[in-house]
Amino acid sequence: MSGAAQKAPAGGGAVDRELGLELYRRMRLIRRFEDTIQSLFQRGEVHGTTHLYSGEEAVAVGVASVLAEQDRVAGTYRGHGHALSLGVDPQGLLDEMLGRESGVCAGRAGSMNVIDLEHRLIGCFGIIGGSIAAATGAALALKRVDGVAVAYFGDGTTNHGYFHECLNFAKVLNLPVLFVCENNLYGEFTPWEDVTAGQILDRPKAYEIPAEQVDGNDVWAVRAAAGAAVERARAGEGPQFVEALTYRFVGHSRADPGTYRKPGELDAWKERDPLKVARERLADDEAVDAVDAEVDALLEQVVERGLASPYPDPATAVATEFKD
Repeated sequence: MSGAAQKAPAGGGAVDRELGLELYRRMRLIRRFEDTIQSLFQRGEVHGTTHLYSGEEAVAVGVASVLAEQDRVAGTYRGHGHALSLGVDPQGLLDEMLGRESGVCAGRAGSMNVIDLEHRLIGCFGIIGGSIAAATGAALALKRVDGVAVAYFGDGTTNHGYFHECLNFAKVLNLPVLFVCENNLYGEFTPWEDVTAGQILDRPKAYEIPAEQVDGNDVWAVRAAAGAAVERARAGEGPQFVEALTYRFVGHSRADPGTYRKPGELDAWKERDPLKVARERLADDEAVDAVDAEVDALLEQVVERGLASPYPDPATAVATEFKD
């Protein structure tokens, strides 16, 4: 899905069927992957903690669809979706979650710290705002090769020092970086408006960074906004900002039952499920059902192979960063 950005259809307009099905397939893969991780976690197969991307799939898939080979992405601790949207192998990613040596990081990264440079993922970061700093730094180098860096982060990050320091730095040096705020309405358990003065979109504008708010549950809307922003950044117009309004369908992490949600809020957002929105836009139930079946079969195979894969051998799997 890499390459030059293309215009997405507005409103209920016709869609490119082949592209639309690929966008849907990526979102369906992320959703099915996250459901699988949750199930394996409950069985005790996935250790540590997990932060699932369920409900936010249209953001990563929409952005990834307009990126080129020379671009780079920094994700968050909710990074499974960021990774899969870029084409990271679901087998390698699941094996990583299981701590197996066949994992994309040889079983060392776990859920929150995946890196896959082959697929342009410079890292997922457990530190709030770490993705912003990493992408801003990467943009210094990418400026020389016509590349663009993308930083994903949540609404709560906009209250951290990293956010303001990096936006200011990127603007002063006119860096090719796209800042993508995934506003899912909550910073862990706290509604964003309870702890954030003013509007998020006003903050990049204060640094004279072009900023746009978009429906983060409509993959075509995200693709259009991201495509225009990436095009401007690549053309030398400096940093860009997109605030994607979305919603996570699960708790913040495994320990969060989500009891703080307002009554009816989750049900209302599920009416705007990214998969449902995309299915309705495609208007081709037979083709979409075939994609669902294909993804389901793939994940069943991935789980079977992952559980059969060996763990790293401590006697031979020595971390290279600790060698002389």
